[in-house]
Amino acid sequence: MKFIVNSTALLRELQKLNGVTSSNNTLPILDNFLLDINSNNMTIIASDLETTMMSTISVEADVDGKITIPARILIDTLKTFSNQPLTFIVNTETFGIEMSSEMGNYKLAGQNANEFPKTPKLNGSSTTTIKGDILANAINKTLFASGNDELRPVMSGMFCELSTEQITFVATDAHKLVRHTRTDISSDKTASFIVPKKPLTILKNNISDDADIKLVFNDTNALFTFNNITIICRLIDGKYPNYEAVIPKDNPNKLTIETASLLSSIKRVSIYANKTTHQIRLKIAGSELQITSEDLDFANKAEERLSCQYEGTDMEIGFNSKFVIDMLNNIGAEQISLEMSAPNRAGIILPLDGLEEGENTLMLVMPVMLNN
Repeated sequence: MKFIVNSTALLRELQKLNGVTSSNNTLPILDNFLLDINSNNMTIIASDLETTMMSTISVEADVDGKITIPARILIDTLKTFSNQPLTFIVNTETFGIEMSSEMGNYKLAGQNANEFPKTPKLNGSSTTTIKGDILANAINKTLFASGNDELRPVMSGMFCELSTEQITFVATDAHKLVRHTRTDISSDKTASFIVPKKPLTILKNNISDDADIKLVFNDTNALFTFNNITIICRLIDGKYPNYEAVIPKDNPNKLTIETASLLSSIKRVSIYANKTTHQIRLKIAGSELQITSEDLDFANKAEERLSCQYEGTDMEIGFNSKFVIDMLNNIGAEQISLEMSAPNRAGIILPLDGLEEGENTLMLVMPVMLNN
């Protein structure tokens, strides 16, 4: 089997797929890309068993066929080439591969493509379409709030809730929570599923804003298709927590402030906080917000005062600064509202601008107990 492909085009596609290949694969063949040639189109496939990604490019081939080729050595070699045609000759009996460039020849050992895991088929599936910029925005605003606890796998991904009226994206690690809703997209049927973090990160890094993304899903897998790329992932099995139950409905104390000034103030003050708890204290009285932190072990202490708009009773509440910084970094608004009911109840952060038509974002952060 012989085929000719452009080096730059091949490298571009392989780098997209390289995020799927894992450094600790259970099957050695997963360290390879699967190249499947059919009618001068080559489909490149990478998999870690949980996530499979495919990309298609044009080649000149004498026959149809497939081979697996080691990912690392191929990418490292392609990075060193200028833009040029490369010729691959594959021995279909020994799976030996010879690659020829303008400068020389390179030999490497492939493996039998039939040993590569089969791509999952989605039977009994449903379909919806989402614009690339809408999905990228949803991932950016929610995924940072998902957890890493292996004992609670359902919290390690993004919960997608589809209905005939809207789509809701949720992520939480039990300390912080984000609910992002779009009323300008909907599904023809009601469904919900949890997508793992890895395929979402790969998706976010590869989608273009103007792409229409076709989402196909069933009870076990989700498939995203756009341009020449397909990503299939196994969904996280389990029941997602009742996130609506933890969002306080009545929050009479409302603080309005510029995001940038609050963020930079918390970043500075948190440097002096305890390195285990990262605790900061917010004291709100009238139109003044006082932010303090201290680390008694090292006699470190910091305090800043900011002016703000505030409606409600004077209040003192503690938060983990890392969680608040994460939220302010991802909220995408110049002004935010912090709504609270009591020092032992969750605080709600809402963007006051920067939202598109049909977009709604709510961020929730659990308080930490203050030591008086």
